[in-house]
Amino acid sequence: MTPPIDAHVRLDTHPTHPSAVTAVLTGTQARLALMGLEAADWTVVAENVLVLARIDHEEPYWAEDAAKHLSAEGITVEITPRLREAMDEEWTWANYPMPWCTRSEIREVSNEAQKIHDDIRHGQLLIHAHAHDGHTTVAVGTYLHRKGKSVYLHGEDHLRQIADTFDSPAQALLAFEKVHGADMRPGAAPLTDTERSAAEARATFDLTAAKTESSSPELETVPAYLADAGDHDALLDAFLDAHSDWEKWRTWSDETTHAIHESQTLRIERVHETPAHETAWTVAAYETPVSDRMWVLTATGATPAPVLQELLDHLADGDGWDTAIGAPMDEKMVTAATQPLSEAGWKHTVDARWIRWTSPAEDAGVQFDAFAAQNTNSALVTWNVWAGPSIDHPTWTLTASPTTPSSLLGGLSENLVNGIGTRQMQATDRGRTTSLDATPPTTPAATASHQTRRTR
Repeated sequence: MTPPIDAHVRLDTHPTHPSAVTAVLTGTQARLALMGLEAADWTVVAENVLVLARIDHEEPYWAEDAAKHLSAEGITVEITPRLREAMDEEWTWANYPMPWCTRSEIREVSNEAQKIHDDIRHGQLLIHAHAHDGHTTVAVGTYLHRKGKSVYLHGEDHLRQIADTFDSPAQALLAFEKVHGADMRPGAAPLTDTERSAAEARATFDLTAAKTESSSPELETVPAYLADAGDHDALLDAFLDAHSDWEKWRTWSDETTHAIHESQTLRIERVHETPAHETAWTVAAYETPVSDRMWVLTATGATPAPVLQELLDHLADGDGWDTAIGAPMDEKMVTAATQPLSEAGWKHTVDARWIRWTSPAEDAGVQFDAFAAQNTNSALVTWNVWAGPSIDHPTWTLTASPTTPSSLLGGLSENLVNGIGTRQMQATDRGRTTSLDATPPTTPAATASHQTRRTR
């Protein structure tokens, strides 16, 4: 009997780059696994660590293919749950220029483009010149390992193809210059965003960096508006898993996720890896699937997890989606939206068009713009919820347009007053405790399976 191979491969999603995959090798015979992955064009980035980064965003598919080959050789392969989810995920290219192709045929076209990219990257295909033909990038080059075969390339990234071949570099350059002489530039074209992202993913990264941090940081219980942002992506995933009446799409670059209710009248846009002060969430409601927005709400990247959880819980309940278009926010609606603040003793001030409620510690507040509230057909910021040093220098903000449901705003106000959460205790705070003794809210467990589809 052949003795088992002492090699273990752990496949996981890349820590910082969308769609890329990492492989961590262990065992006395890890070299065997490394050779197999290198042959499949994985890149070594550290000792026994490899990365698969492609320009066609098909890394999960080819990682699964590599796993099958390694397993067939007797090598133990572990696939993390999040990578397994990516492998099983269904997606299609949006506005694909060859709509007659099946999914497998699209993958074949993309793989040929990947081979061209890899040949250029490895110096096996020398690009003499490039140009832009008005629609896309074209180039001419020569294969150094195919007896001087020269090629005319058309397209970028996953759509690049060999459009013509020539017997010599001189013949290829003359033909290229005849067509693109006015726009012809020497050498290869600048990297596309996709190529640059793949190159960054292949750069060496330190897998041990995270391990140097404390595995169990000290937490303190604080009001919801002072809590840590937490994992916004995990919040959205838990929400979608628990509510099968919502469907998820993710953009081709994996930068944005769109969640749409089955009625097509309520939509969530989540922009990933957003700076703390920029918009990371946009929620919009529509009277019909093809009408203009009834109302829109946004939240920045540093918005605390308990505040977002309150928002998602309200969306799951479905209350107040049908706010009447054109109905200005009257005094009764404003009172209903801010009643929890008034009852909790938040400071109430009026400054011309602005009505404000500020927490006793002056570290959070709500501002209502009476002028903007009358422009019901616009997306003007009518409500501004904030926390931080001041409204002009907030840590995070949540804004809402004129006809945003008062029930939703009332729920957010209630959360500001009574909601609690946790944040990592600063070094200067350790040893001190807060006066709050309730336990922090938890993310609800998934109650239903949810099939995701991704549009690239």
